[in-house]
Amino acid sequence: MIEQANHKERIILGIDPGTSVMGYGLVLEKGPKIELISLGVVKMDKIDDHMLKLQRIFEKTVALIDNYKPDCLAIEAPFYGKNIQVMLKLGRAQGVCMAAALSRNVVITEYAPRKIKQSITGNGSATKEQVSAMLQTILKFNETPEFLDATDGLAVAVCHSFQKIPVARGGKVTSKKSHSGWEAFVKDNASRVSIAPKK
Repeated sequence: MIEQANHKERIILGIDPGTSVMGYGLVLEKGPKIELISLGVVKMDKIDDHMLKLQRIFEKTVALIDNYKPDCLAIEAPFYGKNIQVMLKLGRAQGVCMAAALSRNVVITEYAPRKIKQSITGNGSATKEQVSAMLQTILKFNETPEFLDATDGLAVAVCHSFQKIPVARGGKVTSKKSHSGWEAFVKDNASRVSIAPKK
């Protein structure tokens, strides 16, 4: 009973920013367990004006925060690519999401794409499909989202949840801070995870 009292609940909003499609996911964290609340996408491919896209991103992010009251926002950092214009647009999309969170006093944490994939699958080079499949296993949902951007947003939220586990079952503080989130999850949820044999 004492151990349960120490496990505070929190809601994490994860966002994968984009100017054509923005993916988002929300999870409820209860101690070492996480539950899916919602995931989805905001489509902007039919909006021609870049500034109007940014306005839509801001308004949708504020709406998500006002609706679900998340305790924190985890957001994917733009990755460096060859096309500097794409990087600039992604950076603007991310900045607008951050501004929306800041306008509601929500704490923000940023994660590199590789870090997110590593936390979810154990492989920093995993495909979107592999990340999506692992999230379905972790959170026990069968519906396949229409857009993988939705599970990308969800992955950021789950990645953030995995980073916070300083206390293992039984109230013992884990001394190894170098453990990845996935290893911590497997340790706490051995009965929920099955590893396929290597071929």
